[in-house]
Amino acid sequence: MRAADMSGAETTGTTGTLHVAGLSKSFGATRVLDEVSFAVEPGRFLVLLGPSGSGKTTLLRCLAGIERADAGSIRLGGRTLAEGRTHLPPDKRELAMVFQDYALWPHMTAAGNVGYALRRRRPGREESATKVASALTRVGLGEHAERYPHQLSGGQQQRVALARALVAEPGLLLFDEPLSNLDADLRERLRVEIATLTRESGATVVYITHDQAEAFALADTVGVLEQGRLVQLASPEDVYQRPASPFVARFTGLAGELAGRVADTPHLGRVLCATAAGPLVATAIGTHQDGAAVQLLLRPAAVVLAAEGGPDADAPSGSLAGTVADTAYRGRGYDHVVELSDGTRLTGVFDRRPRPRGTRVRVTVDPDGCFAYPASASQAEPDAVTPINRTPVEVS
Repeated sequence: MRAADMSGAETTGTTGTLHVAGLSKSFGATRVLDEVSFAVEPGRFLVLLGPSGSGKTTLLRCLAGIERADAGSIRLGGRTLAEGRTHLPPDKRELAMVFQDYALWPHMTAAGNVGYALRRRRPGREESATKVASALTRVGLGEHAERYPHQLSGGQQQRVALARALVAEPGLLLFDEPLSNLDADLRERLRVEIATLTRESGATVVYITHDQAEAFALADTVGVLEQGRLVQLASPEDVYQRPASPFVARFTGLAGELAGRVADTPHLGRVLCATAAGPLVATAIGTHQDGAAVQLLLRPAAVVLAAEGGPDADAPSGSLAGTVADTAYRGRGYDHVVELSDGTRLTGVFDRRPRPRGTRVRVTVDPDGCFAYPASASQAEPDAVTPINRTPVEVS
């Protein structure tokens, strides 16, 4: 189906809560969606985040009516969009969709593409022209109304697609990785514009991406998909600060990982762990017993560089010896790769000044960004770990 066929859906500008319950979809023997359930309240912005093959595009296509789910239901307010034999086509779902490749009609001007979304409502010519002009002005293209897609830059074409989606005042807006084809600077500017314009419109938004920075910047709620399963649904802050699984933690950014064993369980959801690189205090995810094998996952922001022999060198936990293996300038400062004493490498360790390769350093680790998960049966047993002096440890 062409995007323009969908952008002309009949819309009213009003909607209730989007309810998705037990949605499943298979292609042959491959289960692409596995009983996915969630709800999005009116006017909220949900970002579905996941790698290629996680099922996010199929889920979006089911919401749009392009794909038919094998099981489950989709409801928008009091209307059933899909359940059992019921399957409303896209143009009956009161939604609009913005595609990754813009999907503009090449023979139509910017104004023509935007106005196409109004065709089913058949407004008067003057009303239609007013709505189109207003939509193009909102996205900063008021002076480009008579240009054709080939006369517009990629960013301008995406703005036309956004104006086309907004002009009919849809109750539900769907975004299929709309920024992935754009340069970094333009991507950042359009990200801000999408957030502002969609919230001003009052539409409920479901947006898919594989970019965690994009997800965190846009979303009221982030849903993380892994192999067709919705493994976490929470605020961006909770997804980053309390990842529900090692997969979520890894996909949303790590400096590195260490295997270890629980040496003590002080308080406040913390565990003291022995690792081959030294002792660390971590945030406990799940239940841990003394002596249990764990996997420690470290956020880059939790790792801080200090000079060898600095004030944290004698700390009982959270301070590890290492050597700078590489340095990269990032504009705001420098990212370092630090090799710990056991050979583990931590990446993205930031400091405002560069540390030359080979410099001996210590890294301190903030427990808020160090997560201890039970080691799965598939993980190797931890290597020999550094013994811990069991003096009381103060955990903040």
